[in-house]
Amino acid sequence: MTKTVGIFVYDRFQLLDAAGPMTAFEFAQEMSPGAYKLQILSVKGRGVRTSAGALMETVSIFKAPRPDTLMVVGGPGGPEAVECADTLAYLRAFEGEGRRLCSVCSGAALLAAAGLLDGRRVTTHWRLAEMFQKLYPNIVVEPDRIHVRDGAIWTSGGVSAGIDLSLALIADDLGEHIARRVAQEMVVYYRRPGGQSQFSALADLGGETAFSSLLDWMRGHLAERLSVEQLAERMAMSPRNFSRAFARSFGVSPAKVVERLRLEAARERVEDSREPIELIAASTGFRDPERMRRAFIRAFGQPPQGLRRARTGI
Repeated sequence: MTKTVGIFVYDRFQLLDAAGPMTAFEFAQEMSPGAYKLQILSVKGRGVRTSAGALMETVSIFKAPRPDTLMVVGGPGGPEAVECADTLAYLRAFEGEGRRLCSVCSGAALLAAAGLLDGRRVTTHWRLAEMFQKLYPNIVVEPDRIHVRDGAIWTSGGVSAGIDLSLALIADDLGEHIARRVAQEMVVYYRRPGGQSQFSALADLGGETAFSSLLDWMRGHLAERLSVEQLAERMAMSPRNFSRAFARSFGVSPAKVVERLRLEAARERVEDSREPIELIAASTGFRDPERMRRAFIRAFGQPPQGLRRARTGI
């Protein structure tokens, strides 16, 4: 049966928040004909202007049939959209009638304003996470996550994370083999390594530094030893000078940053896949599952299996 995916937009929405998911579902439809139908929705049903100034034609929520899945995008126009009574009423009604309700980036603010996220685990753009948590203390914000599923509500991080979310939705509907093919066609990660903190937390520690390219390289080589000597050699520095300069930039030792990168990558895979824990430990550089278990308990307060059960119920 064809599933309708509605993408809800408003004046000054972020174009990529909508275009990324649209493209992912377009490719999924090509690979599995009849799987999806796309609707671009707004309150009034007219040309809606993006934050970049382009116009996107939409159908009014008052005229369109209720979609199976609704994705609410983010953008600079979000604060005005949050004040729209018709928008909030539509979202509240959808929760009881639609199958899945999703947000991309700051679109989570519309779901929160409608009272739909209380008591739930959610994510949003890392830059907004702290403010979001203060505004909505009854919500559990997980700023490191690329996307979070809590029951029938799915939320995702900043801008391009809408693609990651769409791939997860496609996998949920059509299986991982189709979602992987869509990712290949779009030339994106099927499951990107690490969480949002690869763009936020480590950047906050050091900003743009001489080590930025090294961090990118480290994320792609987590299964390697990543010793101080190896990292120093890549930077053409002595191990001693490298350790000092690195610590000045990030406030922590190279070993601590390596562990954080491994934890980000491992947690994403533990919570969003059914891969064996042993395989995840090996491929993210922990090697020994017991070593990864101890690191998880230090960082997250529970072992990998506990996080997986909390996420999936399995």
